[in-house]
Formats: sequence, C-alpha cells, structure tokens
Amino acid sequence: MFKSILIVCTGNICRSPMAETIFAELLEGTDIKIRSAGLGALVDQPIESTTLAVLDKHGHTPAAHKARQLTSAMLGDADLVLVMEKRQLASVLQLSSEARGKVFLLGKWQDEREIPDPYRQGKAAFEHAHALIKESVQAWATRLTL
Repeated sequence: MFKSILIVCTGNICRSPMAETIFAELLEGTDIKIRSAGLGALVDQPIESTTLAVLDKHGHTPAAHKARQLTSAMLGDADLVLVMEKRQLASVLQLSSEARGKVFLLGKWQDEREIPDPYRQGKAAFEHAHALIKESVQAWATRLTL
C-alpha cells in the first residue's frame, strides 16, 4: 500500500501543487500523504496566482504552499513519484536511480500523456492543465483506493 506520494514538476508553483491539492481532496480520510516538489523549484514561492484562481474556480482549496526543491531524500521517502513529463522522469532517475520502479507519469493511465507547463501562459493553458491533472489524479486515486 502506498503511504507517501510525491508529485514533481519544474517550478513547484503550478502543476504539482495543483495535483497535490486535488489528490489530497480525493484521498481525504485515508492515511496517504501527498507532497510536491520541483526539479528547478522556485524555492519558497507560493502557488502561482493563475493556478490559485483556477483551483478556486473549480472549488479546490489548497493548503499553504511554499515551493520545494526535489532532493534524493524526498525520492527515497516516497512510495510513489508522479511527474508531468517524460523528460522529468529521466531527470528524477538521474537524481536517484534507486527511484526506478516507483516513478511514473501522472498521465500514465491516459496513454502515458504528458501535462504541459502552463507557466507564463494565459488562463486557458492553466484551465487545460487543470483538466488533464484532474483526470489523471482521479485515475490514480481510483487505483490507489481499491
């Protein structure tokens, strides 16, 4: 059983905190911990403002957030690591080859779909990312709680 899930993106201010928020809501009442980090994190920055607006529009309330840089220790502590893009999967394994076997695309159940980075794009890009993330997180949550 998975007890700790780590969600990884680039800056840890858009996609991974969005996924972390939705995952935490779907898994509320379980003992699974959801965390997020970035490969090139904007350390200590809050969730990006458009990300917050999109989450709010869809009825999600994120916990307080400060961007964190991904470390090999975080990867070691996680039972499951979910990334947004294939190149991030390779970067994670380069940081910690021991993570092999527990790192997957968030969009694994949607034909290995990648989730594009909406950072510094218009609101439509954030809405698109939200739709893809929500669908992917729901697929993982269903499989994790069977």
